Amino acid sequence: MSALLDKAGLEAGIVHLGLGAFARAHLIPATEAAMAATGERHWGVLGVSLRHADVRDALAPQGFDYTLSLRDADEEGWPRERRETLRSLLSVLVAPEDPRAVLEAIAAPATCVVSLTVTEKGYHHEPATGALRRDDPGIVHDLAHPGAPRTTLGFLVHGLALRRARGLGPLTLLSCDNLPSNGRTLRGLVLAFAGEVDAALADWIARDCRFPSSMVDRIVPRNDDLGVVTAEPFFDWAIEDDFAAGCPDWTVYGARFVADAAPYEHLKLRMVNGSHSAVAYLGVMAGWPTVDLAIREPALRGFVEALMREEIEPTLAGRVEADLRAYRARLIERFANPALAHRTLQIAMDGSQKIPQRWLGTVRDRLAAGASIDRLALAVAAWLHFLRGVDEAGQRYTIDDPLAGALAALGDDAPALCGFAPVFGDLGLEPRFVAPVAKALVALRTNGVRAVLESA
Repeated sequence: MSALLDKAGLEAGIVHLGLGAFARAHLIPATEAAMAATGERHWGVLGVSLRHADVRDALAPQGFDYTLSLRDADEEGWPRERRETLRSLLSVLVAPEDPRAVLEAIAAPATCVVSLTVTEKGYHHEPATGALRRDDPGIVHDLAHPGAPRTTLGFLVHGLALRRARGLGPLTLLSCDNLPSNGRTLRGLVLAFAGEVDAALADWIARDCRFPSSMVDRIVPRNDDLGVVTAEPFFDWAIEDDFAAGCPDWTVYGARFVADAAPYEHLKLRMVNGSHSAVAYLGVMAGWPTVDLAIREPALRGFVEALMREEIEPTLAGRVEADLRAYRARLIERFANPALAHRTLQIAMDGSQKIPQRWLGTVRDRLAAGASIDRLALAVAAWLHFLRGVDEAGQRYTIDDPLAGALAALGDDAPALCGFAPVFGDLGLEPRFVAPVAKALVALRTNGVRAVLESA
């Protein structure tokens, strides 16, 4: 990538909100590869950390360059690594320190794309319905303080308002988060917020800005060294080809521009994320600290394979063009990667925000077909088991979830937890859902994860 060694000539065409490890292992290497292949110099990335200064402080001394470490195993099962230095991250803003600078970045004439990896909880919506939480303290603050927002939606809408006031063109707002129809979800939330600010602004955004949906897939564990991002070599990205002012040619790195990302989203959310979460909650409770160690347990591996084969894949048949058997086998190989050490507790965080799209759509499809949900019910029960905050060996951990307090107030009763509408919607009124979840939860609490998996 010698064409990118001189950063002085790069221009920031992309502002990325939520500069965690995933963006630096997915969007940025794909963008850098596109610029190297095409010679375009206007797709440099300006990162925005929405909460902390740690990434900025770690990367600033090295000019915001960092190392991408791709790790897997060789034919004999030994871990191996390939490293490359990425240089297209131009700078990092820390939103709490200078929110005006973030608004100015969104309103900058050179900005064409604002991309997001802010996790599910960063959308300030009801997970079960996708509706904007207008009573959320961050949303209330941002409606009252347009010059100093705190939330993703506040920055986007007030930044777009500044852009429109200056007579600049519209943007593409590109969600890269694990949400179904993430572009349409983001559009609905932005328009709901904008409608509270200025009806004319909302009309301009609806008419001229673009919100393509996308599916992103690459396993990226958390790394203590912020100057190095660790990821698997596998990479997939399906993006709807709908941009207001162009975009990099990400196909150079393996992305696909598609007319409709929904089939790719269904496949990834249900197969990859759904089974990943099942591994996480069962693994944490059983004392299996990483995904590769958990999937080596024959009972867990057999359960996850059966979950995909018997309950998830039937809901995808006819909806996706993929060899589901081969996809499942490849996914198990990815989970078994011994070089990643992806912690189950990391995946387990924010369960209330993840479960609706990872499991509950599949549950609803199975119930509508009159089919069994025994394995999905065990996965849900594993999350409820996890919410007690102590594993089966007595080791305590923190429940890192924006709804942790509300969930804790419900106690240990499975029907009460299943009736928690922000997560489960109307499923709490469905005996065919509540009964198997309650039964599985009793089994987990009585017999433990290993025994339940072995009996399953």
